[in-house]
Amino acid sequence: MMAVNAAIVLQRPLLVKGEPGTGKTQLAAEIAQALGRPLIEWHIKSTTKAQQGLYEYDAVARLRDSQLGEERVHDITNYIKKGKLWQAFTNNEQPVLLIDEIDKADIEFPNDLLLELDRMEFYVYETGERVVARYRPIVVITSNNEKELPDAFLRRCFFHYIQFPDKKTMQAIIAVHFNELKKDLLRDALEVFFDLREVPGLKKKPSTSELLDWIKLLVAEDIPVQALQSDDPRTVIPPLYGALLKNEQDVHLFERLVFLNRRNAR
Repeated sequence: MMAVNAAIVLQRPLLVKGEPGTGKTQLAAEIAQALGRPLIEWHIKSTTKAQQGLYEYDAVARLRDSQLGEERVHDITNYIKKGKLWQAFTNNEQPVLLIDEIDKADIEFPNDLLLELDRMEFYVYETGERVVARYRPIVVITSNNEKELPDAFLRRCFFHYIQFPDKKTMQAIIAVHFNELKKDLLRDALEVFFDLREVPGLKKKPSTSELLDWIKLLVAEDIPVQALQSDDPRTVIPPLYGALLKNEQDVHLFERLVFLNRRNAR
């Protein structure tokens, strides 16, 4: 809450980093709901260009229509698709603009947005129009920390890192999804989950979404609590571990650790 308020006071984008499943994307929705503002979402892909956030001009469609003698060809605005920033700038009330997973895009993507996010305006060359923000949107930018963001971009943001939930917080998250989960199953599942996250060398630590999927499977398959119990969690492979470990390297690493621990225990 302090980070959100600080970003609003400074009129800076709020850059939120954290592991997948820590609620970065959901934060924007919660801000919009709390303030009663519309939410505009721009989900970034590896092929996304900054220009798409402003607008896209379909010259090919206009050429085709001109060859077919269409009347709409005389109005160039028929071939301009407004991007998410344009929508945010021209909204009738201050919106919350989510730029989700900015680190998926090309390294130049953040720098290409610097001017527009600073000045809250941009120029449409095809029509000669200057689009100026009616209200400065509350901008929330999320990153999974897959690549470093440019320093010039970071200077213009207020930064907040969401820590991975501790056991108490995770219990509250699970309670939202599973109302009648047995306490002993919840306790032992959390023990296995957090012990697994501490295994050294894991390429991808299991996140909140993996934990929720795993618990859902444990309940659906009616896995007994005893299957999760062990004096040393590293000496037994948890049932349905495919919901927690998502690549073969981590599976092999975990199996090797289990084998070594069992051999040393003899």
